[in-house]
Amino acid sequence: MAAMPAVKKPRVVVGMSGGVDSSVAAALLVEQGFDVIGITIKTYNYEEVGGNAANESSCCSLDGINDARVVCLDLGIPHYVLDFSRPFKEHVIDMFVEEYLAGNTPNPCVICNRKIKWEELIRKGMALGADHVAMGHYARLRHDEDSARYWIARGEDASKDQSYALWAVSQESLARTLFPLGEISKEEARRVAERLKVRTAQKQESYEICFIPDNDYTRFLRENVDGLDEKVKGGDVLFEGKKIGEHDGYPFYTIGQRRGLNVAVGEPVFVTEIRAGDNTITVGRKEDLEKKGCVVRDVNMQKYAFPREPLRVTAKIRYKDPGAPAELRPLLDGRIELIFDEPRRAITRGQSTVWYEGDDVVGGGIIEEVK
Repeated sequence: MAAMPAVKKPRVVVGMSGGVDSSVAAALLVEQGFDVIGITIKTYNYEEVGGNAANESSCCSLDGINDARVVCLDLGIPHYVLDFSRPFKEHVIDMFVEEYLAGNTPNPCVICNRKIKWEELIRKGMALGADHVAMGHYARLRHDEDSARYWIARGEDASKDQSYALWAVSQESLARTLFPLGEISKEEARRVAERLKVRTAQKQESYEICFIPDNDYTRFLRENVDGLDEKVKGGDVLFEGKKIGEHDGYPFYTIGQRRGLNVAVGEPVFVTEIRAGDNTITVGRKEDLEKKGCVVRDVNMQKYAFPREPLRVTAKIRYKDPGAPAELRPLLDGRIELIFDEPRRAITRGQSTVWYEGDDVVGGGIIEEVK
């Protein structure tokens, strides 16, 4: 009896930055029999962002595009470079600038993940006949058939877990997502890269925001907002309600900052509040940074639908935050009030707060108001 022909697995587009993680993700999918297409996205115009635009460590650099092309050539799969610079500017760069001008400290990678690396890439992938989108993130995907919900879970490698930055990815996008690296460690990924002879096996990781390759936020804001210094320089620095000096411009400070304040009160002080409305920065003692909670906007629930009753979670308020016990309290307007069991240090407007149940991402949102 003749053998049945092998059934080819579905087509998947892999977001490829040129780094080792996305390269290994593509290589594993090829090895597993998927019909793989490598896609590298161009997210900004290099001549417009300033800084060191040729920086190899930037995830969207020219070097990254070339590395991704070579890896795809080695794997025998198609590689395309797609220009997403227009939606990236609209959703990510413009938002980044607006948030800083509002006195907030944004996390642009969260918005890029939802709007660009998932929604735009899925749209293009569907046009290429793809069933799935895959990323080289260290995260896992969970699904419950009864609730029909998808959610992110922490990656097996806790030291490289990237679930925090994925809270905003929608249900529709998660339903098409694959995470080939979710069950392995970074060290294992490098060993896989060596075994499969992936050329980027020893490439260094990227850490900075892609469109600020020199990691100089102040330079970027000054070059992208006409007359910024004239608009914001010389505002008051307040301590215990009294003016103790003038600042260089409120967008250039962050909550919890101690260095570079150029004020002297006889004891260490930290930025505790940034008010864009009257161009004022308030400083205080370390204990003044301790806050009980916050109100959260732009909520995206993953594991559960929007709660009707208070919900116990472990909540993170920044990427490297280990998390702390807290309660989600739903508000009628779709926002969430997040109250911690114990005060947390330097809760910052504009940052993401992500809520966990064990390793599972319950949901997340943007900190709008500190309680």
